[in-house]
Amino acid sequence: MPGSVKSIEATPATSLAQTKRSRGRQWRFSFLNWLGLVPFLLFCLLFEILPALVIIQDSFADDRGEATIDNYQRMLSQASTLRAFQTSIFLSLVTAFLGALFGFLAAYGVYKLKTGWLRNFLIGFSSLAANFAGVPLAYAFISTLGVTGFVTILLHNWLHINLYDLGFSLYTFWGLVLVYTYFQLPLMVLVTIPALNALKPEWREAATNLGASTFLYWWRIALPVLLPSLIAGVMLLFANSFGAYASAYALAQGNINLVTILISFVVAGNVDMDTGLGNALSVGMMLVLLATVIVYFTMLRRVSLWQGR
Repeated sequence: MPGSVKSIEATPATSLAQTKRSRGRQWRFSFLNWLGLVPFLLFCLLFEILPALVIIQDSFADDRGEATIDNYQRMLSQASTLRAFQTSIFLSLVTAFLGALFGFLAAYGVYKLKTGWLRNFLIGFSSLAANFAGVPLAYAFISTLGVTGFVTILLHNWLHINLYDLGFSLYTFWGLVLVYTYFQLPLMVLVTIPALNALKPEWREAATNLGASTFLYWWRIALPVLLPSLIAGVMLLFANSFGAYASAYALAQGNINLVTILISFVVAGNVDMDTGLGNALSVGMMLVLLATVIVYFTMLRRVSLWQGR
């Protein structure tokens, strides 16, 4: 009896000690996690947050450093700057929707593959293709579909078809759409495959048992579940296209009025150096991208609700 009483009395103390040790381990684990984030947080602070704050501050300053809103007045009053935003937004929307459409179809084809190595190969290739952009991508298209490109010469010699006589040109807006869609499509594949993997086979089986056709299953079950992920993917493609610069500049050489190219002109002094206007244009781009990011994270929250996270 005394031994049993002693063991009973020791139980709460032991439980309390175990709780303290557990809390100590959790605190150390949490501290180590935050410690591992320190380099990333410093990177974001030094190369993303601080430069953005400097640009916002300088957009309200004139050449003498005095506060002014003249930079924004000139940005909103000049037709060229407004057309640059219109062209950039339209280009980003077109390439985002084209990339989302063809990317979703390609992702579904990869998702349905039964061969594991081929599926992994296509996903890896998509990762590579999504990061192949800028000047190398522009020159790759020039050597393929340019005036003296491989495909252009091949069609002319074999089929006597001259693409440029038919109205096609790689150096126009729609040529730029073709180039942008190249790196938008594989990015959409990478975004969509995890969403397709989240579709539970039980949903398809239940719909089939209830007599639903394939079309009805996709219309009533699969697409509503995938829609937030697809919208988030479109927003990601839009942001990816809206901030692109090197490919457009290498192809168009300034003939297409985009915001990124216009900023390079006014900051580098190609016509007349105007850093204040360049900062104001950059802030305008930030606002457009901020709205895109808000929609993106809103859709991600909807995705997490469907997936029970």
